[in-house]
Amino acid sequence: MREYSTPQVIEVDEDACLIDAVTKHAESGPDDVVFTRKVDGRWAPVTAKEFAAEVRALAAGLVAKGVEAGDRVGLMSKTRYEWTLCDYAIWTAGAVTVPIYETSSAEQVQWNLGDSGAVAVILESAAHQTTFDGVHDQLAGLKAAWQIDAGGLEELAAAGREIPESELDARRATLTTSSLATIIYTSGTTGRPKGVELSHGNLLGTGRSAGKVLPELFNPDGSTLLFLPLAHVFARLIQTAAVETGARMGHTADIKNLLADFATFQPTFILSVPRVFEKVYNTAKQKAHADGKGKIFDAAEKVAISYSEALEKGSVGLPLKVQHRLFDKLVYSKLRAALGGKVAWAVSGGAPLGARLGHFFRGIGVTILEGYGLTETTAAGSVNTPAHIKIGTVGRPSPGCSVRIADDGEILMSGEHILQGYWHNKAATDEAVQDAWFHSGDIGEIDGDGFLKITGRKKELIVTAGGKNVAPAVLEDRVRAHPLVSQCLVVGDQQPFIACLITLDAEAIGPWAAGKGKTTDLAALVDDDDLKAEIQGAIDEANKAVSKAEAIRKFTILPIDWTEEGGQLTPSLKLKRAVVMKEFAKDVDALYAGASKGD
Repeated sequence: MREYSTPQVIEVDEDACLIDAVTKHAESGPDDVVFTRKVDGRWAPVTAKEFAAEVRALAAGLVAKGVEAGDRVGLMSKTRYEWTLCDYAIWTAGAVTVPIYETSSAEQVQWNLGDSGAVAVILESAAHQTTFDGVHDQLAGLKAAWQIDAGGLEELAAAGREIPESELDARRATLTTSSLATIIYTSGTTGRPKGVELSHGNLLGTGRSAGKVLPELFNPDGSTLLFLPLAHVFARLIQTAAVETGARMGHTADIKNLLADFATFQPTFILSVPRVFEKVYNTAKQKAHADGKGKIFDAAEKVAISYSEALEKGSVGLPLKVQHRLFDKLVYSKLRAALGGKVAWAVSGGAPLGARLGHFFRGIGVTILEGYGLTETTAAGSVNTPAHIKIGTVGRPSPGCSVRIADDGEILMSGEHILQGYWHNKAATDEAVQDAWFHSGDIGEIDGDGFLKITGRKKELIVTAGGKNVAPAVLEDRVRAHPLVSQCLVVGDQQPFIACLITLDAEAIGPWAAGKGKTTDLAALVDDDDLKAEIQGAIDEANKAVSKAEAIRKFTILPIDWTEEGGQLTPSLKLKRAVVMKEFAKDVDALYAGASKGD
């Protein structure tokens, strides 16, 4: 199949905008708890009426400080309640939010604010203030900055007390579905980041559609704890969907204590990128083996996957049902408890999840609905739903979206969710959107039932010296399944064979080494024969998914990991392949030392 379309399931009036839901909930259910925020270590409720009042107070402050309708306002903060509050306040003032990752460098801050022409910025911390101060003199049009941790929001609210309600109503009147809501800068793995223009209609359409196709998740009884960066379009879509549908939302950026937050917040669904799901699985498996319960976990894992695969085929045999029921008491219930005890659904995006993880989690009672989208498609493109799911795919096209596979395998998309354009970059817009079809840069295929499968990225396809095309993601996903592996980069472009660089999981390698009486010093451990044998096992498992010509023949274990702080990962934990290839060029060259093109 070359093309598949899903009809739209909602209608959005032309004069609608994102702040309407805030007003609607405050009027129809003023005492409904729509947020739960962390205050002095405890979760405190925020009602619909309280949220609406806080939003309008901040919006009035922005108006009082000179922010005009259509102005751009920067927002640099980790994921917290105030991020969402400021986002909706900026919209209520008729302005446009320009998100900035809280880990951004001074150069990135300068680019996002300067390129967008921001007139003001809201910063979270003193550290962010310092970063901003270093580039403020390069931002001639930016007149004001407020720091959340230094009382900046209170200052804004106080400044807006003299602004009449009629002024905010007038700002609302300037907004329609075609009004610009946000400029999201791409993570910039290659070249300067481009500003993606998304309208109120873009976000409203995808947010409201989520409530229709994922009603088991997005409903007034549903709740989620958001921990991905809200500067990323994926988290922004979930924020919009939660506000539109009245699902309760909490925020945390404390990833190290995420399980503790899950235990107290008790979400009914979560969203994440595949790396987090891999981490949960690997940690549980390693802990079971360290506690002498490895055989039980391995058996439970096998049953969970078999159970999920049987569900997909439409029939689960009685013996498998009995085994599954037993392991649910021994293993699966404990894994669900670690996620708060109430999670039944999860949404995964940002990178391929892989069928293995998908079947494992569904088998333990947490169904992961994998989806696909880009910043340019408002995070929407395709998604598995409770009613229509096929693990190993990213689902059918989202409501109102058409997906087409070009002759070269590239995924093209059209629909109301496609970006308005790239900010002040018509050439890039014309290149990306041709004849109303957005060119994603990803390679994929559509099966006979309309489910989309991602097989790689055009720019990442490896062509060996023998002319074989290799999609690295297929191999990398399977190698990373090993508990000791943190990251994997498959290489081999114009080389005689496929190889890879491996980094180790710092949390996992310590207990493994200690259990074998070995040093935990990574520099000394990378040449250890037992460790190499462990990694070779991961390589062998990955190679089962590909032909001999595509298989990994050599690997190198590096003594460091790749991180966002180190510059090798994007804030959404995607590998910056070009950066890694440049920084570790000598390690790649060493893999092919002495090899001829005919090997």
